[in-house]
Amino acid sequence: QVQLVESGGALVQPGGSLRLSCAVSGFTLDYYAIGWFRQAPGKEREGVACISRRDGRTYYADSVKGRFSISRDNAKNTVYLQMNSLKPEDAAVYYCASGSFGGVSSDADSYSYWGQGTQVTVSS
Repeated sequence: QVQLVESGGALVQPGGSLRLSCAVSGFTLDYYAIGWFRQAPGKEREGVACISRRDGRTYYADSVKGRFSISRDNAKNTVYLQMNSLKPEDAAVYYCASGSFGGVSSDADSYSYWGQGTQVTVSS
């Protein structure tokens, strides 16, 4: 059974950092691309970052480039999203998702399995 479970969401002050984790089970992590998406109330879901299967190529949305970093630990079956210099506009529910495609993608339709999400709140 394929499962993705996000954790690490919290309330953080502007300028702070968080590391989100996406623990996967039911499939071999190295064979799948993993993406991080976010959705704030009243806004469309946004593809934030992606790491490709095998070669670990990465993609970042312009809104997070230089502040967020995606990485993968195959031994722990976990993908991380390190978020630095957080802004109030980064507040959202963050989801991880897996896809069997090659390369990277910010298109939610490319992904087959999704986690339940973790809440990130950025506020002073």
